[in-house]
Amino acid sequence: MAALMALAPVVFALLAASALFSAAETAMTGASRARMHQLDRDGDRAARRVNRLLGDREMMIGAVLLGNNIFNILATELASSVFAKVIPGAWGVAAATAVMTVLILVFAEILPKTIAILRSDDIARLLSAPTLLVVKFFGPIIFGVQYVVRRTLNLFGVQLGMEMDVLAAHEEIRGAVEYHHAEGLVETHDRWMLGGVLDLAEMDVSEVMVHRNAIATVDADLSPREILAETLDSGHSRLPLYRDEPENIVGVLHNKDLLQAIADADGQIEAIDMAAIIREPWFIPETTSLKDQLSAFLKRRTHFALVVDEYGALQGLVTLEDILEEIVGEIEDEHDVAPTGVHPAEDGSVSVDGAVTIRDLNRALNWDLPDDEAVTVAGLLIHEARRIPEAGQTFSFHDHRFTVLERKVNRITKLRIWPAETREDD
Repeated sequence: MAALMALAPVVFALLAASALFSAAETAMTGASRARMHQLDRDGDRAARRVNRLLGDREMMIGAVLLGNNIFNILATELASSVFAKVIPGAWGVAAATAVMTVLILVFAEILPKTIAILRSDDIARLLSAPTLLVVKFFGPIIFGVQYVVRRTLNLFGVQLGMEMDVLAAHEEIRGAVEYHHAEGLVETHDRWMLGGVLDLAEMDVSEVMVHRNAIATVDADLSPREILAETLDSGHSRLPLYRDEPENIVGVLHNKDLLQAIADADGQIEAIDMAAIIREPWFIPETTSLKDQLSAFLKRRTHFALVVDEYGALQGLVTLEDILEEIVGEIEDEHDVAPTGVHPAEDGSVSVDGAVTIRDLNRALNWDLPDDEAVTVAGLLIHEARRIPEAGQTFSFHDHRFTVLERKVNRITKLRIWPAETREDD
């Protein structure tokens, strides 16, 4: 009994050290990266140490776990040796195991980790200095352990580079947004906006462009007065001009340039030299990402580009507004007259124009239809049906029922969609 009393302070000291390691692990992994970076910029040294540790998260976690296990095992062995003397035989080992399991679980794991979860940022900053020392001390051992782990995984066909980052920044942000939206802390519109920013790098201009069949163009061979009339009728500030055939774009006419030319000609419209005010068209490949195109728009200080395929054939046009609408939603002004194309009905179904994009439909109704294989709702139906459906046909997929209302030639122009919670049995 005297031996047990003598070693009790040592065991509790080891458990206290293990508790610090557990708290450090939980606090470091749960600390706000954004707040740590802001504190670091403000000159907080503790936050700077936290950022250094999080810069190599795998090394930090490995070192902390190693220290935690060393203290837990050492405390357990000391307790087992003492209990073996007090209670001879297997019962002493069993008693030591039971007591140490309870002590480690409560005081070295659950209690410190609970505190660290509640005050992650503060605990991380408080324990950053000792944790950094532990990482430096155990660094060579952890590096060797990582090497062994990777070589072992290689035997099972899992390739893991030494420099691999476990968490992708974009997915971490997206996950945080989705979590806070589910908790009611982020509104649906804000969720779509933040998600739209993250999606820019994953989307091509072909997914948001105006298709060539819907482009308003003007014949460059018309008279200046006729070009002015068509420009006013279009309602657009920029118009492509073609010669011979609509896909042979020779220039882009800006309304401001036309107005300036009218002013310079003292209102003599027929005296305007249209060739002098037409701007050179800017052609971009359809595989350009929205993120790159947004940067290109800002760099070139222009808001209008024509999209071509790999053969140079015109596919559509994209504007700065098209890209911004992927973030903030539909942008309309006093000259926009196009309907949204989404019309909910009293029976819970929705009438949708075939040209409506899946992303716009998801945003409007808070749905989650996939947009990996198609851009528009009609394209999604054709992809799933593996053919161009006839008017009146009905299909069910992705927990929705789609009925073709109108078809013109080879285009599906109108559908009715029943979501999962309102549709009737087929």
